[in-house]
Amino acid sequence: MKKNILLAIIISLILFTCIKQINTADLVIRNAVLFSTEPSTEKQSLAIKNGKILKITSDKKISQYISKNTKVIDAEGNFVMPGFNDAHLHFTSGGLGLMELQLRDVKTPKEIARIVKQNVTKLTDGELIKGRGWDHENFPNKKMPEKEILDQVAPNNPVVLSRIDGHTIWVNSYVLEKSGINKNTKPPFGGSIIKNKKTGEPTGILQESACELINSEYLSGDNSYNRKKKAWLLALEKARQFGITSIQHLNDDHELIQNLMDEGQLTLRVTFNMQLSDDEKTLNQYLVLKQKYPPSNNWIRFGYLKGFIDGTLGSRTALMLEPYSDDNSTSGLAQMSYEELENKILTADKKGFQIGVHAIGTKGNRWILEAYKNASEINGKRDARHRSEHAQLLAHEDIAKFHSYSVIPSMQPTHCIMDKLFAEKRIGMKRCKTSYAWKDLLNNKAWVAFGTDWPVAPLDPFLGLYAAVTRKDIAGQPDGGWIPDQKISITQAIKCYTEHAAFAEFMEGRKGKIKEGYLADIIILNKNLLKIEAKEILNTKVLYTIVNGKIVYQ
Repeated sequence: MKKNILLAIIISLILFTCIKQINTADLVIRNAVLFSTEPSTEKQSLAIKNGKILKITSDKKISQYISKNTKVIDAEGNFVMPGFNDAHLHFTSGGLGLMELQLRDVKTPKEIARIVKQNVTKLTDGELIKGRGWDHENFPNKKMPEKEILDQVAPNNPVVLSRIDGHTIWVNSYVLEKSGINKNTKPPFGGSIIKNKKTGEPTGILQESACELINSEYLSGDNSYNRKKKAWLLALEKARQFGITSIQHLNDDHELIQNLMDEGQLTLRVTFNMQLSDDEKTLNQYLVLKQKYPPSNNWIRFGYLKGFIDGTLGSRTALMLEPYSDDNSTSGLAQMSYEELENKILTADKKGFQIGVHAIGTKGNRWILEAYKNASEINGKRDARHRSEHAQLLAHEDIAKFHSYSVIPSMQPTHCIMDKLFAEKRIGMKRCKTSYAWKDLLNNKAWVAFGTDWPVAPLDPFLGLYAAVTRKDIAGQPDGGWIPDQKISITQAIKCYTEHAAFAEFMEGRKGKIKEGYLADIIILNKNLLKIEAKEILNTKVLYTIVNGKIVYQ
């Protein structure tokens, strides 16, 4: 009898120890203000185990999840929220841009020439000079620059400078000559070669598909594997500092991403996208790649197929239903016919792919909405979650279609405060009222997903939050915000950058919330975003970035 009692005690102790081991957390965050789907003053602590949120509870009860091997973070009353999920960015280009000339805040072509000249002194003849970020709307005369400005400072080097939107490039005569572009060169479909009205010679400004006329040797520079890897490492460091724990990356680079993962250097989750195609062989290759990186993966996943239907507002290449107010000779540049667009969407949709099309103008967005609708009717309705990448300028009657057609508006709020400088001039106030219309879209039950479009706009997600809730530039202008009816709350903005972004990539059941069972991708901030004045969002700092339960930035 005594032996049986002793055996029962031993078994009980073993079971108790096992239970304690199961409940012991790898990481605990206590004394926090949680941005939770189930807010409660009794829940200020998180227990994390095996990369997931194990328990959300009170500071008093969290102690049962702490052992000698548990790392404990005292949040000191700071704000804890899901990590940012950037729903649209060009991570490789952003990283490469960190190694190129930065021209975002330069106010005159002469200043750009000075920067180029400084760079020339470090190079030998023939070496490429690349830069990005100039915006002619910042120049005193607001005119596109010309090749002669660059020729004076870099006659013997190829110079390729991308406009802030990435849809227009400014090159010197060296590049034009090496690429065989002259007064007789005709632009390809969807492209434009700006020419001098008197001489007919190219001015050095190429737009949209005409950029592809440049000899790739001068356009791409050294895009070797090692250079791209360096770019990713720089970009990853920047992302950690901003609390970005997931990205929806354009385009590809899956082998590099996998190698970074294998080397233990990948510090965020990646959904990578591929180019939209109607070629059967290409789509079948995509299906194989999709099997290798299936939706069930948490780290590296095959995403949607990306296409282009138009350009940008700043370059007047966004495809509009009506002509531009400041140039009624154009309504933008379609990058393909509607028939070609519809065929590509029908073909890719039939094979089960998610599709995202770059659409900025009113006509561009209407075209893709109708093509998605037709694909659903012809191929059969499914949970496709096709996307409008940017969804910037919308006709009023098209806003409700995003919900009824189950289309994701993938938007970048920073574009609003960048483009407001010239939007009224380009399209007039009437059309502006339904532009960057995240409030109307949300009110119509659309799943608005936020991103940055880096390097077109800064990678900083706090700038995006600020833009979404204020519709002001960083100087606080205009007073009251530009078209203030489209402002949203900080809670809505955070959800667009987390929960909605996860929904856009079919991961809403796994990340984007502070919730038990969800992936432990979490950031701790030095300010409570729900309590501070909007202008203080810009001064908010990330104290900790945690991915898969591991601290990657502190």
